[in-house]
Order: sequence, then structure tokens, then C-alpha cells
Amino acid sequence: MTRQIRVGDVLIGGGAPVVIQSMLNTKTTDVAGSLAQIRALKSAGCQIARLSVQNMEAARFFAEICKESELPLVADIHFDYKLAIAAAEGGASKIRINPGNIGGEDRVKAVVDVCRQKQIPIRIGVNGGSLDKKLLDKYGHPTAEALVESAFEHLSLLEKNSFYNTCVSMKSSTVATMVKAARLFRSQCDYPLHIGVTETGPVRMGMLKSAVGIGALLLDGIGDTVRVSLTDDPVQEVYAAKDILKAAGLYQEGVNIISCPTCGRTCIDLIGLVNQVDEALKDCKKPITVAVMGCIVNGPGEAREADIGIAGGDGWGMIFEKGVQVEKLPYNQLLDALMKRIEAL
Repeated sequence: MTRQIRVGDVLIGGGAPVVIQSMLNTKTTDVAGSLAQIRALKSAGCQIARLSVQNMEAARFFAEICKESELPLVADIHFDYKLAIAAAEGGASKIRINPGNIGGEDRVKAVVDVCRQKQIPIRIGVNGGSLDKKLLDKYGHPTAEALVESAFEHLSLLEKNSFYNTCVSMKSSTVATMVKAARLFRSQCDYPLHIGVTETGPVRMGMLKSAVGIGALLLDGIGDTVRVSLTDDPVQEVYAAKDILKAAGLYQEGVNIISCPTCGRTCIDLIGLVNQVDEALKDCKKPITVAVMGCIVNGPGEAREADIGIAGGDGWGMIFEKGVQVEKLPYNQLLDALMKRIEAL
């Protein structure tokens, strides 16, 4: 079991459920727009949001956002330690820094001091694209070993100041490198881990890379908080993270939809029907499994473990619960009847 930190009212590590994070793509100077996106993220299931604090003007507006935010906020800091201090004093629930790029040990100590005083954790963010030159010279390129060594170097700077309220991320755009780094780090250290693949590319590949990388680690029991990085609306990152956690058996809230692949027995628009069911149940919070099957020959049998489901025939279909038929009706009435029964569950 890892150590535990607290980000606002959210626990990370120490046996707590895996936490879903995302990062705003609004300008931090846009208070209204940022707050609107925070509300949308929370509605989708996000638990922690991160904002970029690039300068002192942004730090001032960050403090304004903190006052009204419905989620704990992480200040994303690079290069200027004074921004980290300003964000901490402005209400940040966590500070994300790379201790190696904010100056000497005296500057790291200044950030640590204010975070200790305000009981704010620090995330050490190591990225394959910004490793120290000496590590690149040593390893030749951003290997998993280089990421881990960088993380431990940064941790030592905080530990010299007796600061342990820390989590770590080691991200790479190469899935195998990220996975190997997280496994190697976990074998040597019990700080909580923030996991994710960075710079994943177009949305389709971004989803696939994230599912493979994050999913592999979650199935190993590694990962205390996750972000799915997509070149898309941050709300889609949250939905993707929830789906990955569901697939790994670690997220119970919301509907799990199962459906069969199409075959020659399919007499309905199964693809269209599955998409309709998925959209209709996107925001349903009930922890149920819903099956959408393409034929009545073996659909109910294959999906007997589903709480409820539908199977289509030639112009008609059935609704079944736990594999037992409970209603037979015309195909065009299936979806509405299904939704009514789910509402009654």
C-alpha cells in the first residue's frame, strides 16, 4: 500500500479509490470560462482539476478561481518558484512542479516551506520530453530508468527539507516506457503515483495508448490517480478515464454496457442501437450492466449475467433480466421500454 496524501477533500493513495483528474484548457485569466469548465468536469466525474499558472497575472486569477471552484485545484508551475508560492498562498490544493527547473535548493526550500505551512502536497512531474541533459547523456534517450532516476533526484530535494507530502508522475509519449518506469519506481518506493501517457496524438490513438498504458498498470495494482491526456475537450478525458477504470474493474458507478459483435444472424441495426443506448445512459449513475444483443438465438444466454438487456429479432425483440425474458415487443419500442425498466431498477 502506498502513502496517502490529501488534495483538498480528496484522498490519493493509501488504499483510497483511484482518483480521476483532468487539466483545464481555458486561459487561467478567464475566470468565468474556467469555472464553467470546472463545473462541466465535475459533472462528468472529475475529482481534481489542474490549471496552468504561467505568470503573476495568471496567479492572481488562479486565486479568484480557487475561491469559487467546485473541485480541488492543482497549480501547474514551471521555471518560476515565485509562481508556486503565489499559487499556494492563493488557495491551491496541490502544486505540480519539476524541482529541477525552478532554480537552486534555496528556491525549492521556499516552495516546500509554504506548502508545509498550508499542508499542500507537491506533485513531482517528470516528463520524457524535459529530462535533464546529464540523464540524456547517461542513458542516450528518455528511458524508463532515466525517468525513475530523475524522479528520485527530485524527491531527494524535497526530502532534504523533510517534506514527504508528495506524489510522483513519470510520463512519456511511449506507452512501454511509461509502464516500465511506473513499475520500476513502485518496486523501489511507496509514494503515490499519478499515471498517464502524455502527448498521445489524435483522439483515437490517444484513447488506445491511454487504455493500454493506464490499464496495464491498474491491473498490476499500480496507480493512485490518473489523467487521460487527449487533444480534445477535457470532459472527454474524464469519460475516457472512467471507462478505463470500469474496464479494469475499479470504477463501480455508472452503467457497464456489453454488446455482441455483429454476424449473419443480426437482423437489426445493432450498431445504431448500441450507440443509442450508450448515449441515453451516458449520465446514468446506477451501477448496472446492460446488454444489447443482436439476435434472440443466444443473446440472453450470452448476457445472462447482465442486470437487464435487449435482444433484437426480425422486426421485434425482447427485454430480459438476468437472462430471463420479461417482455416481448416490436423492435421500434425496444429502446423506450428498456429505458423505462432501467429507471425503475
